[in-house]
Amino acid sequence: MTGRRLGSLVADILVWQVLLSALWLVLISEVEPLEVFAGLGCALLAAVAAVAARRAVSGW
Repeated sequence: MTGRRLGSLVADILVWQVLLSALWLVLISEVEPLEVFAGLGCALLAAVAAVAARRAVSGW
């Protein structure tokens, strides 16, 4: 994997992570440290899945 493709992959995952984490923080009523870490972990897994699915469909 070239540096440019790796950078693109990391940027895509980071954008998804930020968007999903922000959405999750807006939707919960009470923010506690443990819930923040759990939400960030779940958002990371969902971000990786979203990027993988998009790249699988596009053939990249």
